[in-house]
Amino acid sequence: MQSPTVMDAEEEEVLQVLEVCQTIEEFREVIVTTIEEDSNNSPPVASSGTGTKPSQDDNWGETTTAVTGTSEHSLSQEDIVRITKDLEDSVGLDCRRYFTLTLAVVMGLLVFLTPVAFLVLPHLLWPEKLQSCGTACEGLFISVAFKLLILLLAVWALFFRSPRAGLPRVFVFRALLAVLVLLFVMSYWLFYGVRILDTQDDNYQGIVQYAVSLVDALLFIHYLAIVLLELRQLQPCFSVCVMRSTDGEKRHYNLGQLSIQRAALAVLEHYYCDFPVHNPALLSASKSRAAKHLAGLKVYNVDGEFPAALAEGPGNNAAAGMAHSQSRAMIAAAARRRDTSHNELYYEDAEHERRVRKRKARLVVAVEEAFTHIKRMQEEEQKKTPVDVMDPREAAQAIFPSMARALQKYLRTTKQQHCHSMESIQQHLAFCITNNMTPKAFLESYLSAGPTLQYSRSHWLARQWTLISDASVTSGLSDGCVFQLKCVDFSLVVTTKKIPYIQMSEEYIDPKSHKFVLRLQSETSV
Repeated sequence: MQSPTVMDAEEEEVLQVLEVCQTIEEFREVIVTTIEEDSNNSPPVASSGTGTKPSQDDNWGETTTAVTGTSEHSLSQEDIVRITKDLEDSVGLDCRRYFTLTLAVVMGLLVFLTPVAFLVLPHLLWPEKLQSCGTACEGLFISVAFKLLILLLAVWALFFRSPRAGLPRVFVFRALLAVLVLLFVMSYWLFYGVRILDTQDDNYQGIVQYAVSLVDALLFIHYLAIVLLELRQLQPCFSVCVMRSTDGEKRHYNLGQLSIQRAALAVLEHYYCDFPVHNPALLSASKSRAAKHLAGLKVYNVDGEFPAALAEGPGNNAAAGMAHSQSRAMIAAAARRRDTSHNELYYEDAEHERRVRKRKARLVVAVEEAFTHIKRMQEEEQKKTPVDVMDPREAAQAIFPSMARALQKYLRTTKQQHCHSMESIQQHLAFCITNNMTPKAFLESYLSAGPTLQYSRSHWLARQWTLISDASVTSGLSDGCVFQLKCVDFSLVVTTKKIPYIQMSEEYIDPKSHKFVLRLQSETSV
């Protein structure tokens, strides 16, 4: 039994905790009142701050009576951690990208300035010893100038393009070409220094021809780069099967002779355009059904509670045996219920399909009625300057409340409410009104799931992929090669099969041999 002093101390602590909780609730009420007052005094359209994410009301379809731009902005601790991680990753990628670009620019300047230096250095070091340049020598100047111009444009078109992605390893063929060009230019400089600079050769036409041979060799190396980097991968050699790990969505593509990392890049480019958007809400139904199935099982002990003395004494084997019997009873009950679970699944799917068709019918009717309330003005009507004239944005805001409730109920039924915000729907509605689209064209984006790029940038912009492969990512594709592309929510499993060799034969059939006879039987009506 506790003493009165201890009980009084505990009561004082409880009272202090209650006072703190009451103070927090009062402070929360003050904050809510202040936000509501600021929202009422805010202008119709509020500008969104940089780097903040506007919060979306889940009941925008039920509470939408007029369209305003008011919103509150907040950042959670998880958002701050995610932004910090994204900044660290972006800094590393930017440094790597700028280093590669700087190295390419330095090598390009070395390549293009080398032929010019071959022609200029003799005039600067020993101009009095040089022989006069004739007509053929002056014609070579024009040849060098135009070849350098062609080489400059070709290098710009092939190498100086915006990168599509950041790969984990260096591109082997591009690195080999860079090393080849560097060795080639250094060899020319070594020969130029030994045979021309040291001896101060006076045959200027021979020096010009030497520079022309360098430019010709650089053009041939560029042709080799086109073959290795662009033409080699055009012929399909492998068929890859891409499967999403969560819902089993599958696509097949044909790829050429690529390394694993470049094949992964090609798969991701196809994924964003071909695969429907990943919807984790559709996957929670089976998990909730399984949890509900297991939660409905209970085990009762009809003999009463097992004595604690037996559990603690030498008879604890009896307690273990009873727990084992309870587990077996639960497994047996689960097996009996599994026999009837398919009926529950069938009726749940049928009820869901009925609700989807019902919501879809209401949505189609609501959108068609909303589109009848607006009319595009003709040019002669615009000259009359009527009173109520709206731009596409204002027209979308005017007709959106009449369809908002039906649209939100349909999106909730199909579990797409997280993919479409109220602002994105209004922008799409204004786009359809501007381009004179029909209600069916407006609804197409919501009746069926589209590719990932169709949705907002938050669904795909900040997604980082990790390439998982048993083999080196710089090695080429082979028959039976398997690798994964993993992100936070799911992964893409890629299986490679080699396209078989096809043997075709020819058989000639004479057109005159196509002759037929009519077979008559006694039962026929002919």
